[in-house]
Amino acid sequence: MSISDSENRVTNFNCRLSQNGSPFPHFWEHSVGSDHAPIALRADWQAQLRRCHDELGFRYVRFHGLLSDDMGTVIRHEEKLLYSFFNIDQIFDFLLSIGTRPFVELSFMPKALASGDATVFRYAANVTPPKDFTQWEALIRYLVTHWAHRYGVAEVREWYFEVWNEPNLKAFWTGTREEYFELYRHTVQAIKSVDARFKVGGPATAKNAWVAEFVEFCSNNNLAADFVSTHHYPTDALGQESHDTQAQLAASDRSVLRQQAAEAYHLAGDRPLHYTEWNSSSNPRDALHDEPYAAAFVTKTVMEAQGLVQGYSFWTFSDFFAENYFPSVPFHGGFGLLNLHGIAKPIYRAFELLHGLGEEQLQVQGEHPTADVWVVRSAMGLRLLASNHALPRHPIETQCLHIALTDAPSPQSVVVERIDGDHANVKALWQAMGSPEYLDALQRKRLADDSVLRPQTQAWRYEARTIYLEFNLPPHGVAAITVVFSEKAAGGAVP
Repeated sequence: MSISDSENRVTNFNCRLSQNGSPFPHFWEHSVGSDHAPIALRADWQAQLRRCHDELGFRYVRFHGLLSDDMGTVIRHEEKLLYSFFNIDQIFDFLLSIGTRPFVELSFMPKALASGDATVFRYAANVTPPKDFTQWEALIRYLVTHWAHRYGVAEVREWYFEVWNEPNLKAFWTGTREEYFELYRHTVQAIKSVDARFKVGGPATAKNAWVAEFVEFCSNNNLAADFVSTHHYPTDALGQESHDTQAQLAASDRSVLRQQAAEAYHLAGDRPLHYTEWNSSSNPRDALHDEPYAAAFVTKTVMEAQGLVQGYSFWTFSDFFAENYFPSVPFHGGFGLLNLHGIAKPIYRAFELLHGLGEEQLQVQGEHPTADVWVVRSAMGLRLLASNHALPRHPIETQCLHIALTDAPSPQSVVVERIDGDHANVKALWQAMGSPEYLDALQRKRLADDSVLRPQTQAWRYEARTIYLEFNLPPHGVAAITVVFSEKAAGGAVP
C-alpha cells in the first residue's frame, strides 16, 4: 500500500525553485544559555560546550552569577573591598580557546556591595540593588578594563554586555524599575568609559516587560542601548517543578513566541533584538524537554522567528543545571540539549538539522493546523524541513505530506533524517532499560548510539521539471529532506 493510500490525512505543499529567495541568517546560533558561572569551571561542562559549538554552531554563551560571591569576584575583608577575577579568567580563557565568546550577563549583586540580603536559588544569588551605585560602577569599570587589557579591545568589542537578569520579577530584583534603570545608567557609564564601542544592552526582562520603557529611558537620557534583550517561554515566567506545565501549555497559543517576538521587534525599533532565554517551558523538570515534542516545538519556533530577532539564545545547552538541586537521573526533564552524560536528546538533533540548513529561504505554498514545511537552499542543494506540532491536549495525528518542487532539475540523491517517537528518541530506550538512575559505560554507549540521526533514502518522483515527495510525519515529528543535484544539472547550484 502506498503512502497516499493510507488512512492518514493528505496535506499538500509546493515550492517553486526558480523564485528569488530571501537571506536566511542562522540567528539561533548566535548564543546559547547555561545555568550559572561556577558550572563553567567543570571539565564535563566544557566538553559539552565544545561539542555544541562544533556540531551546532553556537558562537556565544550566557550564564547567571558572574559577579556572585561563589565566583569570588569582589569581597569585603577587614572593611576593604578585594577583587579577584581569576575564576572569571579561567572561564573566559576556555571560551575563547574553543571559538566561543561570552554574552556577559552582569549579575548578581556581590554581598559586599548589596543593600540587602534577599537571595534566589540554591546558590544564594543576591538580588538586591547596590547600596552605593558608585561602588557598582567602579566594579564594572575595573572588571571591563581588566578584560580589555587581558583579551584586547578589539576582542571585547565583539562581546555583549547585558545588565542583570529578569529585573521585572521580584525573585531576581527587589528594587523598582527606576532603580534598575539607575543600575543600567551606571553600568553603561562604566563600560563606555573603557571603550565607547563596547556593546551594552538590556533590560533582560521576562516576557517583553519594560522594553518600551527601557528604550524611552535610554533615548531621553542619551544613554547607549546597543541592543534590546528580553526572555520568553510559553509558560512565562519562573517555572516550578510543582506546576502543571502541560495544562499551562494547553492554555497557550501554538505560535505564542512568534507573537511575542513580533511585539518586541516593534518595541525595539532600530535596535537589534536578542532573546537571551527561551525554551518550550520554564519548568526545570518538564518531561517534555526530553521528548520529541521539544524537537518539533524548537523547529517551528526557530523557523517562525526569522526576520524578527538577531540573537535567539536557547536556555540551555546542558542539563548541568543547579538552580534548585543538582540531579542524577539521566532524563529528568532538564532544560538541556544534552543530558548529564552528554547524550543528545531529540531537541539536540533538531538543532543539528537546523544547523544544516542553507542561507537562502524559499517561499512554500500550503498550510495545515499542525504541519509546517520550509525550504532552504544552499550551493550544495536544498533542505526541506517539516514539523508536525501541537500543544499538549490539542488534536494532532500523523500527516501524509505531499510536496511538489517545481522548476527543478533532476535530483542526484534524496535523503531523509527523522526525529519522532521511533527515531532519535533516546528517552524511550532509557525507559525500556528500566529507567536506571545511574548509567554504566555500556548503557551510556548504547543510549548515545541510539540518539543519532540516521539518514535514509527518500522515495521521489520526477516529471515535467517537478520533484514529487510523499512521506508520513507522526505527531511531534520532525523530518529533514536533503535534495542534492548534480553539478551538470544544476549549473553548480540549484536554480
